[in-house]
Amino acid sequence: QVQLVESGGGLVQAGGSLRLSCTASGSILSIGSMGWYRQAPGKQRELVAAITIASGGSTNYADSVKGRFTISRDNAKNMVYLQMNSLKPEDTAVYYCNAVGRLWSGREFGSWGQGTQVTVSS
Repeated sequence: QVQLVESGGGLVQAGGSLRLSCTASGSILSIGSMGWYRQAPGKQRELVAAITIASGGSTNYADSVKGRFTISRDNAKNMVYLQMNSLKPEDTAVYYCNAVGRLWSGREFGSWGQGTQVTVSS
């Protein structure tokens, strides 16, 4: 009932930049927050950054990306972005978009995108 589609991943050299985008669609009444997670081979999925959709848009970042990554949103389009600068090889992972909110039916939802690969070469 909710689809999240990510784009923007790819291969970049260390020190480079990438911008990820995620669009949420479906029977969405409201979105409470959206975020980006990542999972490297052999590791657990971890939070990278999250943003609330309400006015003010408070943000939360993993310590490892603070000062390098910026999350932002476009509420009108149900989109969230992740600007990644000064990329490091350890940022290599599959990046997943996540959204939580409420459907028109009144039910709450929590959905994941299919993931987009980010590879940073040294």
